Amino acid sequence: MAQITCQGFFMSDENTTLTAKFYKIEKVTLSQLLEMHALFIQYYHNADLQTFVQDMAKKTGIFILENKKTKEIAGFSTWNEIDIVYKKKRSLGVFSGDTVVDKRYWGDKALQKAFVKRLFKLRMTRLDKDIYWLLISKGYKTYLLLANNFPKYYPHYKRDSSKLRSVVDHYCNEFYPQEYQHSKRLLDFGGEYQYLKGGVAEITDEMKLNNPKIKFFEDKNPSWREGTELPCVGEVSLNMMWRFVRKNMSAVSFKTKLLSYGGLK
Repeated sequence: MAQITCQGFFMSDENTTLTAKFYKIEKVTLSQLLEMHALFIQYYHNADLQTFVQDMAKKTGIFILENKKTKEIAGFSTWNEIDIVYKKKRSLGVFSGDTVVDKRYWGDKALQKAFVKRLFKLRMTRLDKDIYWLLISKGYKTYLLLANNFPKYYPHYKRDSSKLRSVVDHYCNEFYPQEYQHSKRLLDFGGEYQYLKGGVAEITDEMKLNNPKIKFFEDKNPSWREGTELPCVGEVSLNMMWRFVRKNMSAVSFKTKLLSYGGLK
């Protein structure tokens, strides 16, 4: 099989304030953990240090965002690879857990680019398996990352997918059997669970009027302010990667890089 090189094909960080670097979880330092926790408690209730560290230890790795100039940690997102058996077929799930970005940098694309680049590498090295992005969303911003970038995802604000709905049921029943409310397709971890602080990622009537995806999220997860999670899934395909690259590159840059790679060779 010809080796596919994607270094440089995905968008550069020239237009971002942040850098995003992936670390295997065993490479994360104590000082980084403490800095990430200090950021996390600015946005979430019930986020004690012990629980935070124990949660991190269960993950495969983590993306850490840093300010290019000051090197301060401005956000992070965890990454965990898990095997899934769906209808007797082995698949791979990439599970995103804790994610937080300093409000000053909302809109920066560094994390999205790094995440999709890693998904691309995984997709091209595991062609024998279906790959799914698994996430649970207690806020609309996480849901929009899925809905705005994946052609096939669930729950979709316009159409249903029995296949992807079944994948959600499968991983929720396997990993969260006590917390999964099957009739509502929500996860309820109880009153001690982490939830967003007031004023963080609030949803207004105007937002719901102007964006049907945000309205759909609140309709599906009306108790998100209390910490209930909406379990979701996105199908990781080459078509999804292609669309993301096209959307996030200028037409000239996209054409130039595509020609330089001879069509991704």
